Amino acid sequence: MSLSLAAAIPRTSGRWVCSLSATRQRLFHSAAATRAAVSPAQHLQPKQDYSQYGKTFDKILIANRGEIACRVIRTAKKMGIKTVAIHSDADVNSLHVQLADEAVNVGPAPTSQSYLNIPNIIKAIKDTGAQAVHPGYGFLSENATFVKALDEVGVTFIGPSEDAMAAMGDKIQSKIIAKESKVNIIPGFNGVVRDVDHALEISREIGYPVMLKASAGGGGKGMRIAWNDDEVKEGYKIAKTESMASFGDDRLLIEKFIDNPRHIEIQIISDKHGNTLYLPERECSIQRRNQKVIEEAPSTHIDEATRKAMGEQAVMLAKHVKYSSAGTVEFLVDSARNFYFLEMNTRLQVEHPITEYITGMDLVEQMIRVAANQKLAPKQEDIKINGWAIESRVYAEDPEKYLPSIGRLSKYIEPRSTKGQNEVRCDSGIVEGSEISIYYDPMICKLCTHGATREEAIENMKRALDSYVIKGVTHNIPLLREVVSHDRFGSGKYSTKFLAEEYPTGFKGHSPNATSLSQLASMAGLMHAKRELRNWAWGKGREALLKEDLQGKAPNSWELFVGVQGVDEKVPVKVHRTGKAANGEDEFEIQTPGLAPFTTSAHWPLESPLITNKFDNGEEVTLQYLDTLPLGFRVQHLGTKFDITINNPAQHALSKFMPIKEKASTTNMILSPMPGSVVSVDVKVGDVVAEGTAVATIEAMKMANVLRSVRAGTVKSVKVKAGDSVAGDELLIEFEDEAKDAKTEKK
Repeated sequence: MSLSLAAAIPRTSGRWVCSLSATRQRLFHSAAATRAAVSPAQHLQPKQDYSQYGKTFDKILIANRGEIACRVIRTAKKMGIKTVAIHSDADVNSLHVQLADEAVNVGPAPTSQSYLNIPNIIKAIKDTGAQAVHPGYGFLSENATFVKALDEVGVTFIGPSEDAMAAMGDKIQSKIIAKESKVNIIPGFNGVVRDVDHALEISREIGYPVMLKASAGGGGKGMRIAWNDDEVKEGYKIAKTESMASFGDDRLLIEKFIDNPRHIEIQIISDKHGNTLYLPERECSIQRRNQKVIEEAPSTHIDEATRKAMGEQAVMLAKHVKYSSAGTVEFLVDSARNFYFLEMNTRLQVEHPITEYITGMDLVEQMIRVAANQKLAPKQEDIKINGWAIESRVYAEDPEKYLPSIGRLSKYIEPRSTKGQNEVRCDSGIVEGSEISIYYDPMICKLCTHGATREEAIENMKRALDSYVIKGVTHNIPLLREVVSHDRFGSGKYSTKFLAEEYPTGFKGHSPNATSLSQLASMAGLMHAKRELRNWAWGKGREALLKEDLQGKAPNSWELFVGVQGVDEKVPVKVHRTGKAANGEDEFEIQTPGLAPFTTSAHWPLESPLITNKFDNGEEVTLQYLDTLPLGFRVQHLGTKFDITINNPAQHALSKFMPIKEKASTTNMILSPMPGSVVSVDVKVGDVVAEGTAVATIEAMKMANVLRSVRAGTVKSVKVKAGDSVAGDELLIEFEDEAKDAKTEKK
């Protein structure tokens, strides 16, 4: 059996096959449409030998959507297994539907009517003759009722048994079992919290801070940290709401919150013959609201002795419940490397690709083999660590407000491996033109990079993020790029509090330092010069430009003042065209304060999204060209978008007389931060509220968001009620004008 992931998963031009370009997507449909017109002989292909995988299944159904469905399909195709995709009305044109051999519509867009609709999925299985089901993660992947339903119709679940899932999928029960298995556990209450008064009683007994968390959940949903009684009261309400929305179960548990912890997990794989392996750990401590943002494998915090101890405890737990399939045992680890059981995820994890990167093991393949009753071929001593891997979760969300974004991807180009080493992996389920909707998780892609060392993996991630082109939705690449460039992340000395500590008032995007500002300004000047030459050529004719002597009429020099959004002073930049470089490109000398004069012939097909320049110090910088503006253009630099203005000396002299338009105040309004549904409205007309008072709760993409008053005031009108659907920036609640409130208060 081969453990080589690079050989196991087919690739095209350094990109994972599921990430089709728009052109390839059209070809997919074209090929299907013309199949009947092609003679059978033209379809003959050399028969592939799948014997290395042994007897597994002829056809499997993937009970999921998006990137994980694409991921499972890739491995199934590699193993010679036919696949069936399920989809909702909203996903009829999705990539996973195109990649599968068959597809079945299982209901309308809401998950409860489609991807969670067990009767409809069972019917799809029967209609297609699928022998097994892979659940991916989320949805029904940890639903014991679904496993039981499959057992009743004689279909194999590619995952653990119903008993093991029920035992470990419930956080309350799993802690009891972990204790019985001699696994280190966190102090807490191992029972169901009855009501808010019971929650207060338990929290006071354990001692603050405490963690309220969904018993049936995971992925950061239904989790709240409370440092006092008031936060328990509020957290209890929100956690129950999120838990019910995400898992159909609002039971909560409470445990001691370990201050300054690291979130580290152990991947296991078990067969049905009593064999269990543990794989090297993954560090998942870069989190926001208990949701993982960036992961890496292995961890900088774990030594070999701790890795062995954690792995052995994870194996003990798996064997105790007779677990079979892939699973993950999560731990909290303190600064002294003491570790405590957190939970067990009885499914494939979102971050599994980085484990595959450093071990060469295809975890989906192993899950399918185990489900087909095969024994694990590798032994524990066969598991080695090869290099370092990092995963960035690319989401359609506003990283400053941490709110989801919806829309259609008008431009979408994934980064590629450039070194011939498959150092970049994009696990996505979308293509250009795909839509991010309100109904599902807003993840765009799991972007992973690998390197021989951690430093190399980080540099590969920086390059990948810089060249990842996403237009049509707001995305979190600015935050991801800033984190992987942060000195503290680079040192490896961080905890789950990293984002809260480094961005206490919220993430505001990259703030240019002297060097990055000079680099940005110089490249903006270069782009302006190239555009000017193009405009001149269009006026004179391209042939004239090609024949024009450098001493002739074509523009040669530019004295510019580059304005960068958020920076008060414009940067003077001088650009001089010096001739032609060996690569046939125009060559320019650029002078910018803070940088030594340098010469560049950076390639930039005009209006294309990427331009890369290598500076004299060896640093390579990639800008994304996003849009044209009246006096410049919008670019993305180090992950963050900047509006650039380009002025000549006369324009620069006059610009100081231009008035700056002030933004209209919205302090007397509560607007919906994103499209969603109203869970509750907590005020009524005439109520007087203090600054920070919770006034409404909006749910979108299975996350509850509490909206608070930004000032003290009197409620003038309430425009919505619980159950209403609202659009982004829709007016929800209006307050009396501040002047009127002040006058009333004075009386």
